[in-house]
Amino acid sequence: MTFMEEYQQKLITPDKAASLVKSGDLVGYGHFGLFPAEFDKALGKRAGEENLVNVTIDCASSVRYPQVLKNDPEMKTFTYYSNHFNGLERKLGDVNRVSYVPTQYHDLQKIRGDVVQPFLKKNVMCLMTCPMDSHGNFNFGIAASDTYATLKNADLIIVEVNEKNPYCMGGSMESINIKDVDYIIETDESIFVMPPAGEPSATEKQIAAHIMPMIPDRACLQLGIGGVPNTIGALIAQSDLKDLGINTEMFCDAMVDMYEAGKITNKYKTRDVGRSSFTFCFGNAKTHEFLHKNPQIAAYNCDYTNNPKYIALEDNVISINNIIEVDLFSQVCSESNGIRQISGTGGSLDFHIGAWESRGGKGILAFNSTYTDKEGKIHSRINPCLPRGAVVTVPRVMVHYLVTEYGAVNMKGRSIWGMAEGAISIAHPDFRDDLIKSAREMKIWSPTNRIPF
Repeated sequence: MTFMEEYQQKLITPDKAASLVKSGDLVGYGHFGLFPAEFDKALGKRAGEENLVNVTIDCASSVRYPQVLKNDPEMKTFTYYSNHFNGLERKLGDVNRVSYVPTQYHDLQKIRGDVVQPFLKKNVMCLMTCPMDSHGNFNFGIAASDTYATLKNADLIIVEVNEKNPYCMGGSMESINIKDVDYIIETDESIFVMPPAGEPSATEKQIAAHIMPMIPDRACLQLGIGGVPNTIGALIAQSDLKDLGINTEMFCDAMVDMYEAGKITNKYKTRDVGRSSFTFCFGNAKTHEFLHKNPQIAAYNCDYTNNPKYIALEDNVISINNIIEVDLFSQVCSESNGIRQISGTGGSLDFHIGAWESRGGKGILAFNSTYTDKEGKIHSRINPCLPRGAVVTVPRVMVHYLVTEYGAVNMKGRSIWGMAEGAISIAHPDFRDDLIKSAREMKIWSPTNRIPF
């Protein structure tokens, strides 16, 4: 039987695919842009069926409002988990419709691949893929992630083919062959694209100005999500830096700008010389076009890109990620506002550790020193202690550089007195006196401490 004959034999309707889900099943959806639109719509139509209960959906950063939730407001049929909250899932979490699964990103490949937790084994897995190639392979496109490991241990595999999905060359574990696929459905749904990045704020430009001198020629870059990493990318494109490399979890729009400016050559990487390695993309249409069948880019599973022991093989790893807040003990929160989950650990800790272990590397955690609430009141993001319920994403013993618009400070090797002094030195000046007062009351301030004002 030819590949195409096998394809036609396995091709079914979305409704037929959804009918394969049984009570008690754990159903996996493709992460990020691999969210299976047609399958979700069909499965959502089964909400409320008398003989369908206790079905759990596992996803990450859903790019569409899940129909299994929209059609099941009382959760009589479906329960929904996410491995990383985005804006949509944050709102769903606010009304207790989705539960966050804490994890380091690189661990997902191991948990679902080599060291499988029985309760994570998918009964049904459905994800969006690129069309089948001439060798019978379905490329995962913009989210290699832990996809292969999940499929490897799933009982039933359904691919949702979409011609609009960018074909991202590997790498490894970036595709699945038709012989391992049980069923195929087709879709022409639009692919999620990021909206155009806005102009960086004055504060973001100040933060970026403190970070730029920390990046050497031949650095290997990881840029996270947010305004500061995007601003850094734009500044790099306009800089005199040369022969930069990329090993990142997320391939972002700014990286295309760096390529077009000739800054990215990957000549001096230890692994994937001449190619940028990544595991997923949240990008605009231009970025998707850039990634499509581009041999300069390699899509890998999340263990390959995010495991600190592999990251550390590269020299001069510069990891730049946003954080939400930090306390005077140098405990960093990157994922919650108090008890409210708004993001996830993701790869922030992975890359922060890997950058520190890299020869010449720097783990950089960047943030605005303040934020303004809905009433217009300004608050400090540097506080005596993290608020109740705030999640410690990066423990104090692992924090390397903290950067705000008021400067950059290296936290490695400092005493608790020194950590307090370092944090206050980059706080907004209007809050420094109160922070020093709190530090004294907490007995983490010494008569020898000095803060430049």
